[in-house]
Amino acid sequence: MIRAMIVDDDALVRLGLADLLNDDPGIEVVAQAPDGLKAIEQATAHRIDVALVDVRMPHMDGITATARLRALPHPPKVITLTTFNLDEYVYNALAAGADGFLLKDTDPAEILRAVHLVAAGSAMLHPTAARRLIDRYHAANQPRAIAARDRLDRLTPRERDVLALLAQGDTNADIAAQLAMRESTVKSHVSRILTSLEVTNRVQAALLARDAGLTA
Repeated sequence: MIRAMIVDDDALVRLGLADLLNDDPGIEVVAQAPDGLKAIEQATAHRIDVALVDVRMPHMDGITATARLRALPHPPKVITLTTFNLDEYVYNALAAGADGFLLKDTDPAEILRAVHLVAAGSAMLHPTAARRLIDRYHAANQPRAIAARDRLDRLTPRERDVLALLAQGDTNADIAAQLAMRESTVKSHVSRILTSLEVTNRVQAALLARDAGLTA
C-alpha cells in the first residue's frame, strides 16, 4: 500500500485528489496539508511514501517544502503539481529533489500511474511541459552542457547506456528488457550512476543527461 500526502492550498483540489487516490486499491491518502509548513509537520508525524505538492502556496511554497521534505530522515518521494507548463519554479522544484511533475489537468489515470511509478523509484514528467522546460533551460544555460559532459565522463559505457534509457523515462524493467539485463542489475547500475553524477534521484540524472546531449 502506497501512503500518500496531498499538499495544496485549495481545499477542493485536495478533496478531488484524495478521492482519486483513495479509489485506487494500492494507494491510501494518510495526510493532507494546505501549505509547506503543515506538510513538514504531517510528514514528520506520518510515514509518507509519495507527496503530491503544489508549487504556489502561502507560508511555505512547494519548492522550499520539497527540499525540506527530501531532507527528512525518512524522505517521501515528491511529485510537484503545477497549473503552468512553463512555470519557472518547476525546474527549481526538480532541482530541490522532486521526482517529477504533473500539470493539474493531467488525466486522472496518469496521476495514478505517476504515484505508482514514483513510489517504485521511477520518475514521471509531463511530456510536453518537460520538453519545453528543458529546452528553455538549455537556451539559458549552455555552459552547463560542458560541465554535464564532464560529469558523464565518470560513467562506464554500460552505465551510459542505462542512463540514456533512464533519461527517456524508461522504468528499470523496461531498461532490463532492452539491454538484456536482470532488473536487479539495472537497479545496481542506477545506484552507481546517481552516486557518480552526485545527484539524488532519477529526474536529476535525466536532466543532466539531456544537458550533456546524451538524449534528445
